[in-house]
Amino acid sequence: MKKTLPSWPVAVLLALALCPRAGAAQTDEIQVYDGDLAPPGVFNLTLHDNFTPSGSRMPAFPGAVISNHAWIGVPEWAYGVTDWFEAGLYLPLYSVSRGLGGTLDGFKLRTLFAVPHAADRTFFYGANFEFSYNARHWDSRRFTSEIRPIVGWHLGPWDVILNPILDTSWEGGPGKLDFAPSTRLAYNVSPTLAVAVEEYGDFGPVDGFLPAAAQSQQIFGALDYGVRHVDIEVGAGFGLTAGSDHSTLKLILSRDLN
Repeated sequence: MKKTLPSWPVAVLLALALCPRAGAAQTDEIQVYDGDLAPPGVFNLTLHDNFTPSGSRMPAFPGAVISNHAWIGVPEWAYGVTDWFEAGLYLPLYSVSRGLGGTLDGFKLRTLFAVPHAADRTFFYGANFEFSYNARHWDSRRFTSEIRPIVGWHLGPWDVILNPILDTSWEGGPGKLDFAPSTRLAYNVSPTLAVAVEEYGDFGPVDGFLPAAAQSQQIFGALDYGVRHVDIEVGAGFGLTAGSDHSTLKLILSRDLN
């Protein structure tokens, strides 16, 4: 019998959609979700590290981390609960930036639901929910959340993946949800090597997008390689608008721990 997702994650998605987003924050995770889950009973560790050689020199709010020349990272701890549910914890979230030096910036809880065995399906889907506790220099609000739908297609060697993300800060109406989508087009050269183009945007609140120049829009070239039980992703991104960081580098290392 074909397995499907239970209906209650959809109810959670609708409930969270009533919550708005806080002011703009730094980015700790530059990744498009593809619905891949740790197998049931397996722990996984993913290390996210980003460096901005040329970025904004102005804080998003008074006292905030400035992205120019900032190094930002976080270990992501994940556990496969079932073949359609993965639980995760981001801890510790850290940054090294000019003015503030080395800082601890908070932590996140994550629940990821996806159709079982997404990598083996032509069409796949899921939803990820994150709940963040933020240091005062990381975000203007103490508590924020992310709603990340996942929709994608495996078309032969090609992958097309959409994450129409909505960010929220639990205040205001649904019109204050921040629309920050990400997309990925990848070509799988082999089972262990893929090249990809990714786009990460932040349009602002859904009830009134920011002017184009004030939006954050970045395009990345990425390379994924699997070797000796470790998955490696490296990428370089470039800003397309005045409101974007000019250049960003990312490194993601992932492996199962048992």
